[in-house]
Parts: sequence; C-alpha cells; structure tokens
Amino acid sequence: MYRFLLSRQWVILTLLALVLIPVMIELGFWQFHRHEHRVAQNALIADNLRAKPVPVAELTSPGHTVPRADYWRQATATGTFDTAHEVVVRRRTNADDKVGFFVLTPFLLTDGRVVLVNRGWVPAAADQAAFPEVPPAPKGQVTVTGRLKADESTGASGIKDLSGLPPRQVMLINSEQQAERLGREVLGGYLEQTEPRPSGDIPELIPEPDHDSIGAHMAYAVQWWLFAAGVPVGWVVLVRREKRDLAAAAAAEEPAEASTVPEPSAP
Repeated sequence: MYRFLLSRQWVILTLLALVLIPVMIELGFWQFHRHEHRVAQNALIADNLRAKPVPVAELTSPGHTVPRADYWRQATATGTFDTAHEVVVRRRTNADDKVGFFVLTPFLLTDGRVVLVNRGWVPAAADQAAFPEVPPAPKGQVTVTGRLKADESTGASGIKDLSGLPPRQVMLINSEQQAERLGREVLGGYLEQTEPRPSGDIPELIPEPDHDSIGAHMAYAVQWWLFAAGVPVGWVVLVRREKRDLAAAAAAEEPAEASTVPEPSAP
C-alpha cells in the first residue's frame, strides 16, 4: 500500500524533511537566544543608566578592559580638557545617520592620569582631509559626567584601523593608542559625555543607547518552530494524497482491463 515510499523520489523527499526539521528547530533556538540576549542587554543598559554616577577611577585604570557589566555606567571625572591633543574619529554618524566625526578629547585628571572623553558628533568638512570645525571644550577645571564605554578594536567593531590618515584623525577610540601618542597613562575605555552640555548645538552629544525595543527575534523563533512542525504535517498530507492518487489510478485501470477480456463462446 505504501511501497511508493521506497521510490527514489520519496526517499529523497523524506530525507529532506528529516534534515529540515532539526535545522529549523535550531534556527528557532538561535533566534530565541538572540531575544534573550537583547532582553538582558536592555536590562543592563537601563540599570547602568539609572545607577548613581561614581568616579571613573573606581571603574577603570590604565590598561584595564572595561567588562560588559560596566558598559554605560555613569561615571564622573574632575580635571581639565587637553584640547591641544584633541583628535576626531572618522566616519561616525549622529542620531539622524549623517556621517561626520566624533570629537575625542583627552581629559587630564587631578591625579595626572588621562581619561578619553567623546564630546559628541560634528559634521565633516567639505574636504575629508581637513580637520572639522570643533567648538572649544570648557576651559579650567570642570567635572564631566559620561557613560563608560570599552576601547574599540577592529575585531569587536569591524572598523578597519587605517594608516596614513590626515593629522589628528583616527579610526578607533582606543586608550592604548592614545596613551602611546600622548606619552601618558590613559584609563582603559572612554567616557561618552553627557554633562556639561555644550552651549550650542555642536558637538551633538551621543544619545542614550536604545534599551526599549527588543526586535522581532521572538517572532522569528516562533516562526521557525512553526515551520518545523509544518514539515511532518506536510509530509503526511503529501503521502495521503499520493496514496489516494495511486488508488484512483489503479481503480481506473481495472474496468479497462476487464473490458478487454473476451466472453466465452456459446456451445
């Protein structure tokens, strides 16, 4: 009755179904884990943004790798901006996805060490090789508040660290690179400045990271699992249809065969 399942066509179809089911289940779990990661990251961002600011030296030190648990922690630093060694970070976008520069200014702490401060975004000049117009940082001793971020690397960010750039332009925000350039101890990571706010519209402060949306990963997970459940259902439907079609074809052949049998001759 089901001997047709041993045909080459049906063996291939069955094997394909057996492969698709675990693959789709695994894809569903992959999306589910992405959903869990996004939820956990949103909770981490929200908790760190709500936390009371602490002195930056309590969170990092020269050569320190900022752990993910401390990303976006509110930190304070008291000292003076070293605008003479200010650089800009190429190919960065603002909240409206316009391409420009981040302004990276060394901040000299009262203990003599340095922390890098991303003062915000400025538009690019008409000539990409030219240093953009950057409003001056506050003069004298000031207390800066910002969100702690980890050093950027090509492996983590995907941004290629190019050589031969115009003067005072860099591709990555990296404390070790800047420590070598400055000849000073630089705290690991950097601060995204939130206070004090600039007197004008430029530099544009970096907005808070999104910690409300969770994306469609859970919906995609459920979708993959439904696909996985639909494969065996579809296989059974096809098997029953094939069985019905073969039975109908066999029934149609029987009367035709019977009509060709000669009737016995009369005695």
